Amino acid sequence: MAEKKRYAQVGLGGRSRMYTESIQEKHADKAVLVGFCDINEGRLELARKRAKEEAGLDVPVYYSDDFDRMVEETKPDAVIVTTKDSFHDTYIVRAMELGCDAITEKPMTIDAQRCRKILETKKKTGRNCTVTFNYRYSPPRTQVKDLLMSGVIGEVLSVEFSWVLNVRHGADYYRRWHRNKENSGGLMVHKATHHFDLVNWWLGTVPETVQASGHRRFYVPETAERYGLTKRTERCHDCPEAERCRFRLNMKGNEGLRTMYLDCEEHDGYFRDRCVFSGDIDIEDSMNLVVTYANGAKMAYALNSFSPWEGYFICFSGTKGRLEHKCQETVYISGDGSVPGELKKEGTWTRIYPHWKPAYGVEIARAEGGHGGADPVMLDYIFDPDGQPEDKYLRAADQRSGAYSILVGAAANISMAEGRMVRIDELVRDIGMPDYPPMPGTNEPLPMPAEEK
Repeated sequence: MAEKKRYAQVGLGGRSRMYTESIQEKHADKAVLVGFCDINEGRLELARKRAKEEAGLDVPVYYSDDFDRMVEETKPDAVIVTTKDSFHDTYIVRAMELGCDAITEKPMTIDAQRCRKILETKKKTGRNCTVTFNYRYSPPRTQVKDLLMSGVIGEVLSVEFSWVLNVRHGADYYRRWHRNKENSGGLMVHKATHHFDLVNWWLGTVPETVQASGHRRFYVPETAERYGLTKRTERCHDCPEAERCRFRLNMKGNEGLRTMYLDCEEHDGYFRDRCVFSGDIDIEDSMNLVVTYANGAKMAYALNSFSPWEGYFICFSGTKGRLEHKCQETVYISGDGSVPGELKKEGTWTRIYPHWKPAYGVEIARAEGGHGGADPVMLDYIFDPDGQPEDKYLRAADQRSGAYSILVGAAANISMAEGRMVRIDELVRDIGMPDYPPMPGTNEPLPMPAEEK
């Protein structure tokens, strides 16, 4: 029997549990957790206790200052990075410098300077950096990739892409550390990294220029006043307006949020339930941009975070027709124990509009699990790659895909601040082309059918 691969994990907030549970439950025969690392004593103890109760493991815990000691003592093969976004580069770089591979949550990092540091360290050390773009693995999104690869609409020339966050889930980005760009890069980086990566991968190309605009007009103090929430405080916990505020986060009433955050805030002073209408927020709540790509395609993109429904609508216009795809997802709050982003059957569809022929619908590929059935598939490929089918879609993403994804968002932030178009290569050069499957070429013949009489 092959020796189990050893993993340490740094950052034990809500997103960490997906990886922890996958190793301890489904992949326990191939993988083992050998160390936990965090800044919060309460979450360290919670992770240690859960590992003991759920998997019978005595996993040692380390404060963030002891990261190097954890690696030295536990000798992991790879470090899973699920910290605050602004610290991803710190632990990715240090893990590789200490001889480990790195597996990081999206976004890989939040700006160009940090991105360059990761790329340079990868080149210097030769270690692997995996960026967990789970949306690639969702069956309906893989199906879109398959259709585009088949050439059913020919060479894609333009993309229209709109992503909306429900007012419950969308509001959550304004309660947490994500509300400040110094932590998250804003939604153009933290959230849209998924979306930009999908388009890069769907098209099999990389971005070249970005022009963006955005503002915050909903999650502002004036909106609270219009709702009549005049006695609010800076957090939901014990706020005088809590009982009638639809934006309230009740951590007391949810075991997951209470144990991970409310019970642990005494250790580091982090409040998970800040007011979504605070004047301290500095990220946009609606954004638009235009991206040009190396293959000549262009994309118009919009992100809105106060919508009545959650999901996206995307249209690909190609030399042989048009593909339209809508995906509606269930709403969740990070860390509340619910499955994140499950597909709603009635709101998810794909339709092909060929030139010269009738349009038709495509039966949607479906699966259960988080993010449209993506999470279980991705975790299988990460923790048991030899046990999975060969992936003709090349869904695994490394530092090159991570870089191109976050640099669209970083360029958008610069464009919004300076009012100009930004080139990707003025931020970071020599990234290299990610591994993408071949797409329909520009020289493919376009048969002209006879006109119907």
